[in-house]
Parts: sequence; structure tokens; C-alpha cells
Amino acid sequence: MDLTRRHWSLSTIFLSAALATLLISPRLSAAATENLAFKVRSKFAGKIEKDLGALKAHDAHRHSRLLSAIDLPLGGDSQPESTGLYFAKIGLGTPSRDYHVQVDTGSDILWVNCAGCISCPRKSDLVDLTPYDSDASSTAKSVSCDDSFCSYVNQISECHSGSTCKYIIQYGDQSSTSGHLVRDVVHLDLVTGNRQTGSTNGTIIFGCGSKQSGQLGESVSAVDGIMGFGQSNSSFISQLASQGKVKRTFAHCLDNKNGGGIFAIGEVVSPKVKTTPMLSKSAHYSVNLNSIEVGNSVLQLSSGAFDSGDDKGVIVDSGTTLVYLPTAVYNPLINEILASHPELNLHKVQDAFTCFRYTDNLDRFPPVTFQFDKSASLTVTPRDYLFQIQGDTWCLGWQTGGLQTKDGGELSILGDMALSNKLVVYDIENQVIGWTNHNCSGGIQVKDEQSGAVYTVGAHNLSWSSSSLAVSKFLTIVSLLVLFLCNIAL
Repeated sequence: MDLTRRHWSLSTIFLSAALATLLISPRLSAAATENLAFKVRSKFAGKIEKDLGALKAHDAHRHSRLLSAIDLPLGGDSQPESTGLYFAKIGLGTPSRDYHVQVDTGSDILWVNCAGCISCPRKSDLVDLTPYDSDASSTAKSVSCDDSFCSYVNQISECHSGSTCKYIIQYGDQSSTSGHLVRDVVHLDLVTGNRQTGSTNGTIIFGCGSKQSGQLGESVSAVDGIMGFGQSNSSFISQLASQGKVKRTFAHCLDNKNGGGIFAIGEVVSPKVKTTPMLSKSAHYSVNLNSIEVGNSVLQLSSGAFDSGDDKGVIVDSGTTLVYLPTAVYNPLINEILASHPELNLHKVQDAFTCFRYTDNLDRFPPVTFQFDKSASLTVTPRDYLFQIQGDTWCLGWQTGGLQTKDGGELSILGDMALSNKLVVYDIENQVIGWTNHNCSGGIQVKDEQSGAVYTVGAHNLSWSSSSLAVSKFLTIVSLLVLFLCNIAL
């Protein structure tokens, strides 16, 4: 597993019969409103008593369309030497089959590996892989170039009427997926009470992956696909919201202590979070970073340290494991963190990780606090940014370089290392992101939009093959340790 490139986000997406580029919209366009008056007549007016059953059925059908809170069972962790990602379980097709997909706020569309896929992973140490087969689903339909979903694309080559709409996604680590688009039923867990769920469904367009490359086809920690929770019209949450199924608000609490955690769609009532505005011109969940504190010291950085061309500010991305910073920020940060430990003998592992031997209390290293607009702050503790590869050998999770914009600017990304053990709320409708420290093994409270009731959503930790994962983790640790010892010998 390439620990330096566990980044499956910030994608460039293409959709067409052959090849086209999806226009990522930072947010849905606001529609003009005006006061209108309609003559309204009940469809049941004048009906006799025997039709009262139809009225009840009408209500039940309508309730199935009302805004709801959704509970997505979660698994995984953000440890670089372990799983290195978080994944959720959803159902697709009729009859429904379960699929495990990485939850990714840095990309948009949902895609899964399909039957007959070239270079798709055949087995995983995390989950039992399930290739999607549209022929086995009675509700599956291919998406043609005539579909409105394909109207989001800028045609590079012609997408002929009646042809199947193709897609290509390339991620920041240069891995890619390609295939065609399918419309089918998605099955989700509807929040119906305190730590209780029922079932609900909607219709969604997603990618049926026929070819994968890079880590998407090779990783031993593979899942069935990736579920994009970005802001564009094509994202998973935007599609559900357009059907009136959910609000464009969701939250996650990634448990890096026990694994898994909470992922919910809907308005979070408790705990309260401190919010900061999203940058309106960014296609990603970007926020303005004002300063970085290491312990009690404020790093002296240039005013444009976090500007990277079109992607200004810092991107919040659950699809990235670590934290990536521009070189001009990374170097003073690392120097300040290590200033109180001049005794450490530092070595590079895999040309990416700064590692050392250490036997004292980790809390002797300083916390790192990011200060954002509206007085919002996010603190990353030493137990978050240090990971243990074996015994008394520790490595820093901060990274620099490699992730760039098209114009060569260095991206700043807060991945799971910074987001874990916090409740993070993405309110797309109000264009703010907020967070607070939270016990992700506990629960959060969400509002049921149908009744106004407030329910508790509990944590999940989807199980995986503990024996095979232990072997994979052991081999990864051994590999890192061998490189570390070789560097010491040199």
C-alpha cells in the first residue's frame, strides 16, 4: 500500500459517449421566486367512503418523499499503517445488494465496480467485494446522452443521441476509473427513532466501473467504489436532495480510536458546532485559513501561503488520509513541532514520512491549531498526527508536495488525520462548515424533518476480516520498519 498517496479525491470528472468533462458547480444556482396563486382542489373531493383507504395510501406515499434523516453505517479508520480510509454501506438495485463505498467529500459522483470490470480488485482485506451487475437488477437502466444528467457536461467529443453516457474520473493520486452511467434504486437506512432505523430508497445515477487503474485496482484495502459527497449537482447528496429525499446537509464523526463512527444526512441538532464560511468560488469544501499555532507559538507565514491558483484556502476532504500543506507552510510547521526535541534522530521512510525513535509521553509534543474565519479553530493533537509503525518508532503524518492544481499551485488539504474524533458538519444550503471535538463512539442528535422530532444516531463499526487485516497491517509495519532501520544503518 502506497501510504503517501492514499488520496482518492479532488477529481477531474468526465462524462460522455466517448469523453467529456463534467462542469463542477460550487453550489446549485439560486432560482428566482415570486408569489403565485393556484386554484387547489383535493383529488379525493367528493369521493365516497370506500376511497378513504386510497387517501391513507396517498399519505404513506407522500411521507416516503418527505425530507428525512439518513444513517449511513460506517467502517474503517484513518491510521496510515492500518486501513487508511472510511467506508459506508449502501444498497443498490432490485433486489437490493450491499456495497461498501469510501465516503469522499472531495469528489462528486458515486461509482462502483461492475461485473466484467478490467483491473478491478478481486478481494480485499476490509470487506467482501460485490461487483454490480445491472442485468441482475430489475430497476437498472442505462443513462443515455439524451438524459438531463449528461447536460452537465462540456462535450469534448460528440455524445450521440441514444448512445450510452460514459464517464472517466481521474483522482489526485493519478488512479482512475471509467465506465458508463446507470440509473437504479439506492437503499438507505432511514432514522425512525433513537438509534433506530427503517428503510427508504431513492433513484440515483452512478458510475458502473468497467476499468480501474492505479490504487483503485491494486489496493489490498479495496472497497466496492467511492461515494462522492461534493457540492455539484451530480453528487450523491445533491441527487437525493433534488428528489426531496434529504436536505443538503450532512455530518460525520470519524472514530480513530475504535474505528468506524457516525455518518448522517440531515440537520444535526446536538452537539452544536462552531462554523466557518465556505469559499464561494471553490468547487470543493474550502475554507479560509488565517493562521496556524504550534503550542503557544504562531507560525510566521506569508499572506498568500494558502493560495493555490483556483483553489484558495484549505480543502476539507474525508477522502484523504493525511494532511497536505504547501512547502512554505510545512517546513516551519515541522521545525516548530520538533524544536523542543533536538535529541531526536530523524529519518525519512518511503521518502515521505519523517520518523524517529521515542519512548516518552506523546503529549510532550505540541498540539497544532488551525485558525479560520468567524473564530473557528481546529486542533490536531500529537496523538492525531503521530502514528506508530512498531514499538518505539513513530512517524509524523504531516505531508507536503505532490498534490497540485492544474496551474502548479500546491494544495492545502485537511484529511482524516485532522478530522478524526470530531463531529464535522457540512451545511451546503447555508454554505458553512463546522466542527467540534466529540466522542465518535457515542451518538449525535438529528432532526426528523417530517415530524420535527429529534433522534439519536449512534456509531457503527462495520466489521472486516480481522485476521487478514492484521496480516496486512503487520506486513505494512514490517516494510516501514525495514526502511527505517536501513536508513539508520546508513
